[in-house]
Amino acid sequence: MGFEPQENDIAIIGVAQTDAHARYDGPEVVMIMECVNQLLGDAGIERGDVGFTIAGSCDYLSGMPFAFVSNVDGMGAWPPVYESHVEMDGAFALFEAWLRLQMGDIDVAMVVGSGKSSPCNAREVFHLQADPYVVAPLGIDPDAMAGIQAQALIQAGKATEADIADVVVRSRSNAAANPHAQVSGDVSAEDLMSAPYDMAPLRAHDVSPKADGAAAILIARRDRALELTDSPVWITGLDHRIDSHHAGLRDLTDSPSTRLAAAGAGVGDGAVDVAELHVIHSHEEIILRDALGLDDATTINPSGGPLAGDPVMATGLTRIIEVAKRVAEGEASRGVAHATSGAALQQNLVCVLEGGS
Repeated sequence: MGFEPQENDIAIIGVAQTDAHARYDGPEVVMIMECVNQLLGDAGIERGDVGFTIAGSCDYLSGMPFAFVSNVDGMGAWPPVYESHVEMDGAFALFEAWLRLQMGDIDVAMVVGSGKSSPCNAREVFHLQADPYVVAPLGIDPDAMAGIQAQALIQAGKATEADIADVVVRSRSNAAANPHAQVSGDVSAEDLMSAPYDMAPLRAHDVSPKADGAAAILIARRDRALELTDSPVWITGLDHRIDSHHAGLRDLTDSPSTRLAAAGAGVGDGAVDVAELHVIHSHEEIILRDALGLDDATTINPSGGPLAGDPVMATGLTRIIEVAKRVAEGEASRGVAHATSGAALQQNLVCVLEGGS
């Protein structure tokens, strides 16, 4: 028996995304407008039909103060809109929009994630997320922390360098069918393992290629969703949890926050056909698969995932889009999307999506 929507259920009714640009020459607001125009056009609604608009972005990437305010122009600021913003990936903005719709006074919400990472060094920017008293003075950026995590995983006997290389091989192979990917193609694990280390045991290809890009999603309450689309994708579970930002207080070979979020979202309540995981460093997939309880029957990152293109601040939202597209097109009946924030999988969001009318 398939999923049967109830009155307060929320569905994804439209998605849009840009390519993962190594460098986008125009302003961020234009990327957003490109997504929003496609999104609303495909759904057949006007901006005035959207009751709530929320964006996820990071002004530090472009170095422009209050850039998130000017970005509202790309979503449509007139007539006056009910708008919010999170300084996080767009996936976390989706969580707020999902909660907002459950209040029942509006029917449609739009979520946007966007970022231009090309003007900056993302390693230096996201180093600012570290504890300012204990960790930041050490100069440990997220990639260095990932190297420590990957080494811990190997020393614990939970993975080998070959296992980590296999993640990249499959990612690049899958990305060949993704028109939005930045990096794709067939490579061998042997060739990858012959490359020099960057942050041992990680090599340059084990780190997601940072990109400029945007993504957007329309979600709606049940009755409105069924009016606007014949193939709604229902958000049947959504949860996010956080681990300590003090790496020394965590077992870096595990992700308790992902496991808790998976339980809260109901990942284990049924078979998972497809999963899109926010894997910024290749070894993270191994940790996430275990924390989510995924087996070999689940297709992981069929789009290639972030290792094929990482439009920072839109990457997590893109994972939800990639699962939603496959559910809407009938390629999967139930899928899981994951998003993360912070070094070494510090904060994790899990979203369960299902088809059904």
